[in-house]
Amino acid sequence: MPNASRPRHLPRLRQLLVPAVDNWLARGYLAVVAASLGFFLGAWYVGPDPGLSGAYPLMATAPFSFLGLLVSIPAEYSSLTWLSPLIFAVGTALSGLVNAVLLGRFARRQRVREPQPATT
Repeated sequence: MPNASRPRHLPRLRQLLVPAVDNWLARGYLAVVAASLGFFLGAWYVGPDPGLSGAYPLMATAPFSFLGLLVSIPAEYSSLTWLSPLIFAVGTALSGLVNAVLLGRFARRQRVREPQPATT
């Protein structure tokens, strides 16, 4: 009997995200994204001047990270300025995940396949 409390779309989502963690290239990319986001959030909330610390995650997760940047701009000009870096970080993390899935699929496709005998 299937578990009724578990959503149905969860296995499909898990299957969609498998290429992001099934090879070392995608895992290394996710580590770079996590390090750049950690540096950004540390510089923004702990450091005296964040400067251009947002450029590192933006460059690491381009081209999809520009969507996260566009979404976070309205929060910068409202009274909730502390929310803007969090929105940017979440958007950048999601774009890094999308890039890791694409990178994982590319690496899986480029694997060397076993030679097949020629059929004549």
